[in-house]
Amino acid sequence: MQTTFSFDEKDNWIMDEVEEKAYLERKSKSSVIVAILEEYFAGGKRIGEILLRIGSLSQEELEKGLEIQGKKEESRRLGEILIEEGFVKERDLRRALALQSRSSTSRGK
Repeated sequence: MQTTFSFDEKDNWIMDEVEEKAYLERKSKSSVIVAILEEYFAGGKRIGEILLRIGSLSQEELEKGLEIQGKKEESRRLGEILIEEGFVKERDLRRALALQSRSSTSRGK
């Protein structure tokens, strides 16, 4: 997928920051921009919200998973429940957890 960003002269500072970050981390500018966008949209979100946002889970499935988790005898994590119920694939949960972890690590800096 190709995406085009438009900006003007007063936005040059942010592109300079992206370029410096890309150089220091030995990454492409586009991968830095995607990482920043992922962090922004996943920041502070719970795992169910992230799974919804990335299209791996429906609202109905999330509600059912939370209902199961809310039962008194239930002490499992939501992700485990969602996989066991067949609502999400393990790879999707791993991706969502990575997004969540990356954003919480960045906020802690």
